Amino acid sequence: MEFFRIHGTIHFMRHALVLNIISLVTFALAVFFISTRGFHLSIEFTGGTLMEVHYSQPAQVDEIRAAVLSQGYTDFQVQNFGTSQDVVIRLPVRTGETSSAQSDTMLKALKAKSADVQLRRVEFVGPQVGRELVTNGLMALLCVVIGIMIYLGIRFEWKFALSGVVANLHDVVIILGFFAFFQWEFSLAVLAGVLAVLGYSVNESVIIMDRIRENFRKQRKTSVREIINSSITQTISRTVITHGSTQMMVLSMFFFGGPTLHYFALALTIGICFGIYSSVFVAAALAMWLGVKREDMLKTVKKDDNPAAELLG
Repeated sequence: MEFFRIHGTIHFMRHALVLNIISLVTFALAVFFISTRGFHLSIEFTGGTLMEVHYSQPAQVDEIRAAVLSQGYTDFQVQNFGTSQDVVIRLPVRTGETSSAQSDTMLKALKAKSADVQLRRVEFVGPQVGRELVTNGLMALLCVVIGIMIYLGIRFEWKFALSGVVANLHDVVIILGFFAFFQWEFSLAVLAGVLAVLGYSVNESVIIMDRIRENFRKQRKTSVREIINSSITQTISRTVITHGSTQMMVLSMFFFGGPTLHYFALALTIGICFGIYSSVFVAAALAMWLGVKREDMLKTVKKDDNPAAELLG
């Protein structure tokens, strides 16, 4: 399916060196901010008090957030749980205040807004659970990267596999760099967004690699650089349709999903933008510099497998 057709070839690889230098600098800055500033982890990772409350009518989440803010909390989470009448409130740990005291104070503030609120349960999530979540999240990220490398290695060959993995890690590190630099809250939802970007980015890389392989077989006398340029040009329409429709959905979550989905949608937005960029200017350029050639894409025929050779000899 094509939204539009471009006549001629856009010479993307002409600017590959300059853009990859910019990518390298951006990547290095992201690593620097991650290592020096770290992440502003949500209470899912750092621990805190979890309250589940119930209302007889659909809960007004904005009023609940205002009540939590009135108690001096800035780092908290409020979201519906199961139904529109049930709400989960996560509060960070406060020095010198027990989980029970936090929940009692918070319940009084909620009842000042609405008298029909009922406290269903209170739990304390310790920092040990948070450390386990961080470890499990990093292991999930590592498994995804290894899986992508194996998949690309089987479907294509090592030059494309290596360039594709580098491009995907480029996207992930830059997303994390944004969150470290601006100290945006890093939650489990954001981690899920980062993992989603990995799969989304590799899909774009595979589309371009597939077209490069097809053009290697069709265009016997064309240079590698021109084949890469024409392959990217031919997939632009598909890229606009896919990423444009996805971004519209992500923007709807960003503007209308509330604080719960805000940073999740923000991570996806950054990932989509850099995913397009890295698939074109990082993955394709690295494959070209690694020396990908037509012979890598074509299966060589052994002499014993050639029927004509058997008849002649």
